[in-house]
Amino acid sequence: MVVIKSVSAKTVLDSRKEKTILVSIKTSNGKFSASAPNGKSRGKAEKNPYKKSLEKDIEALKKFSEYFTEDIIENFNDLRRIEDIVDGHIGANTVFALESAVLKALAKEKKKEIWELINSRAKRFPRLVGNAVGGGKHSKGIEGKKPDFQEFLLIPETGSPEESFKINKEVRERIGEALKKTDEGFSNKITDENAWLTSLNDKEVLEILKTFDPKIEIGLDVAASSFYKRKKYNYQNPRLQRTAEEQKGYIGNLIKNFSILYIEDPFEEEDFKSFSSLAKAFPNSLIVGDDLIATNFKRLEKALKTNSVNAIIVKPNQIGSLMEVKKVCELAKKKKIKIVFSHRSGETNESILADLAFGFQADFFKCGIVGKERESKIKRLIEIEKSLSK
Repeated sequence: MVVIKSVSAKTVLDSRKEKTILVSIKTSNGKFSASAPNGKSRGKAEKNPYKKSLEKDIEALKKFSEYFTEDIIENFNDLRRIEDIVDGHIGANTVFALESAVLKALAKEKKKEIWELINSRAKRFPRLVGNAVGGGKHSKGIEGKKPDFQEFLLIPETGSPEESFKINKEVRERIGEALKKTDEGFSNKITDENAWLTSLNDKEVLEILKTFDPKIEIGLDVAASSFYKRKKYNYQNPRLQRTAEEQKGYIGNLIKNFSILYIEDPFEEEDFKSFSSLAKAFPNSLIVGDDLIATNFKRLEKALKTNSVNAIIVKPNQIGSLMEVKKVCELAKKKKIKIVFSHRSGETNESILADLAFGFQADFFKCGIVGKERESKIKRLIEIEKSLSK
């Protein structure tokens, strides 16, 4: 069992050099720390990362430190006790970092891996989803031009994280070489998530991606809410507007013409109807809800009632409760909805996301391709893979 003797927190910098929180706890087994990532493209339904501010959350944790000593943590579900204490006093980032630190302490106490605390029988590994080329809010663009879609994704067909990691890195480099030939402004610069920065438009990027290994499937994070305004999708490259119906037709043509497996947030975050229409038209593609669901149980229930998605993004700090993450994953599995555990654009070296993804038996693990903050998570998944193959 784990008894928390004290709690403290401080600010650290994420991969975008922006402030985030690192929470530390002391137990009889030592000191354990964990940090939270930051999202740049955040849905309206997402929980606030901090109650009022990062600094106020740090102060709040100090005040609550003594309350934790009265509670004993013996298993994953006991995190509910932590959540009951801090409910309404700290934000989602802080809760996630605190609970992650507690899981680290519990794993050491029980001499187990973190993922074993969730599901000791976990065996199947998620397929990697890697961001190769970036646009939208994640890109500064080149001379004012960039893709409107936020991410162009590579999804190797293999179920081995180690093999997928190698494939994605190799193909990413080949895409860089192709961009040098087709994009005059290309200069090996990268986006927030270490994806290539380009001035090409969406179709031009897809034309490059479709020329590579047929064993790699293509995915898109459209992040449509980021360019939706006044009931229109406002594209900049080239400049044009699309209605919801026109957006559906455009996305549908891309799915057909480029054999796209994975489409994340193709419509704005409240348009369950359009999601449903696309999912019905393309049952063999993954219509993925991120901003639409925001790792929120009630929004997932709504999406299920309207048949809006067949896959969902799970970002633990989006909801700020690992108990809610568990509820969301259990419902998704029950309804045969694919689960995609995902990083954020502002990441830290924290690797617990890999344990959570494997423990909850996610179908996909979206975590970039290169960059130390991304690779720390992928390498942790590979570490688990190797430990189970012995």
